[in-house]
Amino acid sequence: MELGIFTKGLGNARHEETLLKLVKLLQSKNHKLYTSAELQEYLYRHGGFEQNIAIYTHFTANKKSLDMMLCVGGDGTILDTINIVRNSGIPILGINTGRLGFLANGQIDDLENMISQIETGNYTLDMRSILTVESNEDLFDYNFGLNDFVIHKNETSSMIVVHTYLNGEFMNSYWADGLIISTPTGSTGYSLSCGGPIIFPNSENFILTPIAPHNLNMRPVVVSDKFVISFEIEGRANNYMAGIDSRSRSISSKTQIAVRKADHKISLVRLPNDNFMETLRSKLNWGLDNRN
Repeated sequence: MELGIFTKGLGNARHEETLLKLVKLLQSKNHKLYTSAELQEYLYRHGGFEQNIAIYTHFTANKKSLDMMLCVGGDGTILDTINIVRNSGIPILGINTGRLGFLANGQIDDLENMISQIETGNYTLDMRSILTVESNEDLFDYNFGLNDFVIHKNETSSMIVVHTYLNGEFMNSYWADGLIISTPTGSTGYSLSCGGPIIFPNSENFILTPIAPHNLNMRPVVVSDKFVISFEIEGRANNYMAGIDSRSRSISSKTQIAVRKADHKISLVRLPNDNFMETLRSKLNWGLDNRN
């Protein structure tokens, strides 16, 4: 198989130990490996591996695809990986060396069995919708997000007003610290911590969750992901923050922004005995009875 490997955890002993163990195992099974130039150099210098690891930059639907991309890290590593696989359709498997690991379901103490499952095709593909941000400015190098898009006030400014429109029709004005537009995948992330609901992965929805709203009657709203959501921002400051999957930059009130569902999806690898409801129970303690 032709497999890509990605991590951003160099310098962390737990990440590095798992990474070296994984590469050694894959090479012993004669799989063709691809990494970034930085990671290739690290493996040659610290791992004692043969000089037969190729380099990737990023992939598209028109470039030759790998069989799978393996990510060593946590959920943030998977979020960064979509900037590599883009619309190529390459499946992503996260090997969790982080903390929660909600999306990364591969376990570091089960690497051999995990690779065996991959080799025999004993897995399913979980197709996740993503959002894309359109603007009159170049906001991000890659305007796609698996989790969410966030509008937020600057740290030192007062709250802002986010006037929100669905397909050009006025919906509401949010007086708050900001507003989260979440995909179903992102419903268990930042949106959840701000009081948003959990949405099952294939629900075809967006969640609009205000951050610290000033209005007592302002609650999260679930809308169809067929809507294009656009915004006008007001506030005492001249600049605000916009973020997509934790990548952020400063914007002004003149910046025009719209969010819609992307035309392609991201494939997450699901190993046997792993499903969304089990992950909710095991990772978020859903339904756990703490009474003595």
